[in-house]
Amino acid sequence: MSNTETAKEKLKTFWDRHRRMPSFSEVAKLMGYKSKNAASKLIDRLEEEGFVEQDKKGKIIPGDGWAGLRMLGLVEAGFPSPAEEDNSDVISLDDFMIENRTSSFILKVKGDSMIDAGIHNGDLVIADRGKEPRLGDIVIAELDSEWTMKYLRESKGRRYLEAANSDYPDMCPEGELKIGAVVTGVMRKY
Repeated sequence: MSNTETAKEKLKTFWDRHRRMPSFSEVAKLMGYKSKNAASKLIDRLEEEGFVEQDKKGKIIPGDGWAGLRMLGLVEAGFPSPAEEDNSDVISLDDFMIENRTSSFILKVKGDSMIDAGIHNGDLVIADRGKEPRLGDIVIAELDSEWTMKYLRESKGRRYLEAANSDYPDMCPEGELKIGAVVTGVMRKY
């Protein structure tokens, strides 16, 4: 195993244990280096590969190549067909799910008001605060000082929020309706 492959494994193990990336001092210690300069050169190589990046403060963060899974092909959701495996593609879930990493964040869903949109209690939604909200989007909105997730709708020139569950009424603001972000994806673990 090459030095960079070993470093990748050690960085992933560190991430799994601490849920954060190591500092340069910690990288040096992980790799058995005597100086942060050697760790910096290693991180530069990993950055060239896209495995890691550095944020504006110089901290190490996962890059686009951090995690990827092989895409084996298509599966029919209708009538069965012969399975064909295509090992040529590797896809990162971050690349697939997140358009704008700097303005996106994840929220855990509580409640069932969006169940008919396929968003269930306990799911994780990805929201992008930099995306311009359009009518019909699922949005994270502040309505009369409380935050919620609903469809953005408009009637007679007035915006309101609509649940994806007929048990919930439409929500019309008494005061101001602020859109904080647009929901761009949902994740569920079985």
